[in-house]
Amino acid sequence: MPINFIPRRFTVVRDKELCINCGCCVRQCSNECHYFAEDGKTVLANSQNCVACHRCVDLCPTGALRIEKYVCDYRDNANWTPQYQQEICRQADTGGVLLSAMGNPKPYPIYWDKILLNASQVTNPSIDPLREPMEIRTILGRKPEKLQVEKKGKSVTSMPPQVVLETPIMFSAMSFGSISLNAQKSLAMAAKNLGTLFNTGEGGLHPDLNDYGDYAVVQVASGRFGVHKEYLNNSKFVEIKIGQGAKPGIGGHLPGEKVNVEVSNARMIPEGSDAISPAPHHDIYSIEDLRQLIWSLKQATDNKKPVSVKIAAVHNVAAIASGCARAGADIVVIDGFRGGTGAAPTRIRDNVGIPIELALAAADQRLRDEGIRSKVSLVAAGSFRCSSDIVKAIALGADACYVASAPLIAIGCHMCQTCNTGKCNWGIATQRPDLTKRLNPEIAHQRVENLINAWNHEIKEIMGGMGINSIDSLRGNRLMLRGIGLTEKELEILGIKHAGE
Repeated sequence: MPINFIPRRFTVVRDKELCINCGCCVRQCSNECHYFAEDGKTVLANSQNCVACHRCVDLCPTGALRIEKYVCDYRDNANWTPQYQQEICRQADTGGVLLSAMGNPKPYPIYWDKILLNASQVTNPSIDPLREPMEIRTILGRKPEKLQVEKKGKSVTSMPPQVVLETPIMFSAMSFGSISLNAQKSLAMAAKNLGTLFNTGEGGLHPDLNDYGDYAVVQVASGRFGVHKEYLNNSKFVEIKIGQGAKPGIGGHLPGEKVNVEVSNARMIPEGSDAISPAPHHDIYSIEDLRQLIWSLKQATDNKKPVSVKIAAVHNVAAIASGCARAGADIVVIDGFRGGTGAAPTRIRDNVGIPIELALAAADQRLRDEGIRSKVSLVAAGSFRCSSDIVKAIALGADACYVASAPLIAIGCHMCQTCNTGKCNWGIATQRPDLTKRLNPEIAHQRVENLINAWNHEIKEIMGGMGINSIDSLRGNRLMLRGIGLTEKELEILGIKHAGE
C-alpha cells in the first residue's frame, strides 16, 4: 500500500449521544465521507474525503455533526510551509497541474476594508431614504458627447443602445456546465424580478432560459461555444470575454465529465468532450482586430445591443481599458483577481492579476484624463461581499458591479473550493442529476432576491447618510472616500485622501 504523504484537512466529529444512525449524512455526501459499518446500522466517517461543505452538518436532524480543522504540526519553516510541502506531494502523486476553484484566497490587502465612507453632518443634511426618493437606477452604454434639444425641451439626439438597470448590481458570468441549470435558472429568475441582468458565461444559453433573454448578457469567448445569431439577439447586451480575474492570460477548460447531453447541445460540442477555450481569441491580436469583432457583433444584432469587453485586472489595465473604449466597446468590464471561477490552475489564481480596487480607480482616471469617460460604461467585478463594497466601487468610478460568489453563497455555496470536481453537494457546481435536483430554483431565486433587495436598501441608507439621493451623484465621487492604513502610493492610485484630511 503506497504511503499517503498528505494529511487530511478536516475531521468529522460525530456526537454519539445525539447520532441516531439515520443515514442522512450517508445519502447527502457525494464525497463518500460517511458510510455504514459492516453491521449495516452504525454510521462512520472517513474524514480524509471531507471538504468542509457542511451539507451533512446543516441537514443532520439531531445536530450530531460538526467539522473541525485537522491539526498536524510540521516543523516550523517560514519558506517551506505545510501548504507548499503538501502541494509538492500532490503533484508528485499525480504529475498534473494543481487546480483550484473560486478566487484568490491569499492574504493580500483587501482595499475595501481600508476605505472609509463619508457622512453628512451640519451643513449638508442627510436624506432619509424611507421618506424621500432615492434613485439607484443605472444606465449602461455609450453616451453622446452632447445632447441636441428642440424648443419644447425634447431631445432630438440619436442615442446609442442603452441598458437600464433598476439596481447597480448584476450577476456575473457563470456558464451552464460550470454550474447547473437550476443554479443558472435561479439567477435568471432573480434578475427578471429585480430588474437587472444575469450573464450566461461562455456556455451558450439553455433552451429553458430562452424566455429570459431580456434579462441576459450573452458572452462570446475564445471558444465561441454556443454562439449563433439567435443567441446574440436573445439578450440585453453582448459581452466579449478577453480575460477573467481568476485566471488572467489563460483560457478555460470544462472537463468532459461535465459535458452531458444538455451541456453539449448548449455549447454545440460533442457529448463527453472537453470544452477548451484557447488563451487568446485567434482572430484578435490587436486593438484593430478587437474593433472588427465589436463591429461584427453590432452588425449581427442590427446595432440594437451594446457590446461590452471583459478584461482581467492586470498591471496595464488602464491602457487596455482605454484601448477597448477606442475600439468601440460600449461597456468595459474589469475583473479583479479575487473573482471566482469553477476551475483554475492554482499558481495562476494565486499569483496573477491585481485587486479590482486599484484597477478600477486607475482605469476610471485614465479614461477621464483622455476625455473619453462618457464613451464607455465601467463595470467592476471580482469579489463584492456586501453593499458597502458596491458603494465604494461606484465612488471609485464604476457604473455598475457584477456579483457571483455572493448569490451562490445565498443559495448554498459554502466555499469549499472544489467546484472542479463536479461533486458539489449543494447542486450548484455539478451536472450530476442526483445532485442538481437538490437545488430548487423556486426557493433559490427568492433567496437571491432577498439578498439584493437588502443590499439595495443598504445602498440607499449609505447614500442618504452622505446627503446624496442619486447613484449618478455618487459615481466617481472620490471625495466621499478616505483611506486608512494605506501608503502614499496606494492613496495616489486610488485617487483618495487619507482619513483626517
